[in-house]
Amino acid sequence: MTVVNSVKSLQTIAVFCGSRMGENSEYREAATELGQLLGERRIGLVYGGASMGLMGAIADAVLENGGQVTGVIPENLQEKEFAHPGLSKLCIVASMHERKAMMERLSQG
Repeated sequence: MTVVNSVKSLQTIAVFCGSRMGENSEYREAATELGQLLGERRIGLVYGGASMGLMGAIADAVLENGGQVTGVIPENLQEKEFAHPGLSKLCIVASMHERKAMMERLSQG
């Protein structure tokens, strides 16, 4: 992965990804690699809040590497997507629209 020096100035970034892994293992590897990079550089992650799939993979990697993770999950998906129990912060919102808007507000990129 190529790391751009301007990444150092970021404090928080939002990542939109799935609550499933999909069939291509490269997606999980990329999510884990990105999570490791974010954690190591102390760049906070804002994401969809699930413990499963690509969402869980990136959140786990950030947390395992010392980073802060904020999850944003709609009420109706909280149980279906299994909200991640180890997050730094979990925000519960009313709708998918509010989820995306809050993720944007909480992040720099």
